[in-house]
Amino acid sequence: MERKTLTFDEIKQKLVNYCVYQDRCHYEVEQKMREFLLIDEAKEEIMLYLLKENFLNEERFTRSYIRGKFYIKHWGKNKIKMNLKQKQISERLISSCFDEIFDEDYTNTIRKIFEDYYARQSGLKEYQKKTKTIKYLMSKGFEYEKIINIFE
Repeated sequence: MERKTLTFDEIKQKLVNYCVYQDRCHYEVEQKMREFLLIDEAKEEIMLYLLKENFLNEERFTRSYIRGKFYIKHWGKNKIKMNLKQKQISERLISSCFDEIFDEDYTNTIRKIFEDYYARQSGLKEYQKKTKTIKYLMSKGFEYEKIINIFE
């Protein structure tokens, strides 16, 4: 299939639309730019434009990512942090943005997931149900210490 050649302005507009549709991080935009086979100067110019016009904002992206993954997907902080690191977000920025999750909501979410998952386990001994539920919560990215605190 023949690829349509786009002008610089068309590519720039496509990347603006890409950023407007949903908050993006630098890494995602760089990945998208690879599809267009741009020279380095063009990539740099587009990146500067996106930053200057506030289409691309790493802190806004990080905050909305944390909110979405916690409040919608019910991921724990460990899983969120790991996924943000894969998107090359700095440790400092990740840490400063975790204030998007309220401690009370975090504890209540762990408790609710624990109770729901625990109740679904049948035909197992008490300690097996508890162990399986703890492993499940840890796979969702919740910290072992926080999970154990639920029992106390």
